[in-house]
This record gives sequence, C-alpha cells and structure tokens, in this order.
Amino acid sequence: MTSHRRLRLLLLATLAAVAVAGGEEEEAFCDAAAVLRTDRLTVLLIGYSGRRLPLLRAIAGAYAAQPLVLAVVVLWSNPSTPESLLSGLPPAVTLHRTASSSLNSRFLPHPSIRTAAVAGADDDVLPDAAALSFAFATWQRSRRGTLVGFFPRSHHLDLARGRWAYAAAQPGRYSMVLTKLLVLGVDLLRIYTCSPELAAARAVVDRERNCEDILMNFVAAEESGEGPVLVDAGSIRDWGDPRNDGAGGEAMKAVGLSSTGGTGHWEKRGECITEFHRLLGRMPLRYSYGKVVAAVAGGEQGLCIKGGRLVRCDQE
Repeated sequence: MTSHRRLRLLLLATLAAVAVAGGEEEEAFCDAAAVLRTDRLTVLLIGYSGRRLPLLRAIAGAYAAQPLVLAVVVLWSNPSTPESLLSGLPPAVTLHRTASSSLNSRFLPHPSIRTAAVAGADDDVLPDAAALSFAFATWQRSRRGTLVGFFPRSHHLDLARGRWAYAAAQPGRYSMVLTKLLVLGVDLLRIYTCSPELAAARAVVDRERNCEDILMNFVAAEESGEGPVLVDAGSIRDWGDPRNDGAGGEAMKAVGLSSTGGTGHWEKRGECITEFHRLLGRMPLRYSYGKVVAAVAGGEQGLCIKGGRLVRCDQE
C-alpha cells in the first residue's frame, strides 16, 4: 500500500471517528430536563479560537454578573486546544468541550441548562442588561418556537436561477435573525440536535462549515408557524463586526469558527437555503415586519470602535 493511500485511509478513519463521537454526544444530550425555570435564562457561548480566549473570559464573566442570567455555558468547539489554555473562566461559568468542531455544537441542549429560555451568543458579542432583559421579556410574550434576535436577514426566490437567495433584511421585512445573539426556547435546541429528520440538514452544516443559524431559523419557523421577532433595546458591543477600526474587525473575524467573507459567503448561504428546502420538502421560513422597540433607535444595534469612539456599527 502506498504512503499516499495509507494517509488517505487514516484521514477517512479520523473523520468517521469524529462523526461517531459527535453523534454519541448529541444522543447523550437529548433527554429533556425535568423542571425548567421560566424567570431566568441560560447563556450559551460558542468558542473556538485560543486567540479570543481573553475576550471570551471577560464576556462570560459579564454575562454571569447579570441578575437575569442563571448560568453561563461555554461550548468549546476546538478539540485540539490544550486543557491548560482553557483555565481562568469565572467560577459561575461551565465549560464543555465538544467532541468535534461542528457548528451544530452551538445548539447542544447541554444537561446543565435549567431554564426554559437560552440566550445563544458568539464569543465576541455582549449586550448590556437592558438589551438582554428586553429580548427575554419579548420572548416570554411570543409564541412557542419563536426566535427573538437583534440582527435580521432575509431570503427571496431568485427566479432567474431557480433557487433561493440569502440577503440583508429588506426595509421593514425579514425572515431570519442571526444566532450571533438571540433568545430561544431550549426545546428548539433539542429539536435541532435530536430530530432524525434534520440529520441530512445537519450534515450540510458540517460539509459547508456554515449555515447553522439558517437551519435554526428553519426549525423555529416550522415550530412556531411564524417568522422571528426583531427587537431594538439597550446596546450591544460587537467586537467581531468588520466595520470596527483596526484589529477589532477583520482580525477578530479571521479567527472565528464559521467561514465568512465576501460575496462567496452570501452565495453559499443561498445554496444552504435551497438545500434545506430540498431536504425537508417544504419552505417554513416566514416574513416578519417591523420590530419591537424599547426606545427610539434605528439600524442594527451592534457597537463598533470608529475613530476611537464606540458608536453604532452602521453609523458612517
């Protein structure tokens, strides 16, 4: 047997082992918790890059200090990270090392979750207490299965190409919210992770290393029969937005978990919508209109550093 063939077989065996480990992990998390609190929420933070660990520690600690937050769970999705680098998290934060780097890991229904609602967030986004509390209160008033978020996106049918396209939110209309920060029910985590019907769609997420947020929007729309809810309250510091000056933007984005960047990113996400539609045999995404506002504000709420000042990322 040639060395090239041995290397190829070793690689295939490694990938298969990772897939099996990921499947076993998912099965272990699919039992529902007995009692869930409805007055607090759990924060799920997804982490991958060792370079962002100092920021992750600070953000996890800030979440844990908010009275609304019962627990913070860090889902660390880089199996190759040395254990020694993962020390120093605040005592109130639970660290779970996932079995693989799959983006599906961000929706694991971790057994330490004891609340009916969770706030899912990237490791470079931090809302103030007003933003998080308002999103949670809006979720409490919403229909079961609804996603409540801050960053809207949309889809539309590209008639010329005969496929779905992914787009920025149209004026007053959107059909998805990004999972960089949103509030959702823990039951959606179990549906996403544990439903056999979604196995092929989860495999698309693994193959493309993208689109887990789109698939969650599919799951939520199917469950609620409605589109997501966009909220506008408080402020959100967004270190990963490329509109930050200097290293705060592109450098942070470059070490993220998902593949991003350029028109290819938007094209790939349109392909994901089309593929999810084909696999599920239906299009559950629904449009929503307007947003729930706590104070006079406009545009996306992410805060970036521009010219040495902390301002809205969409501010020129």
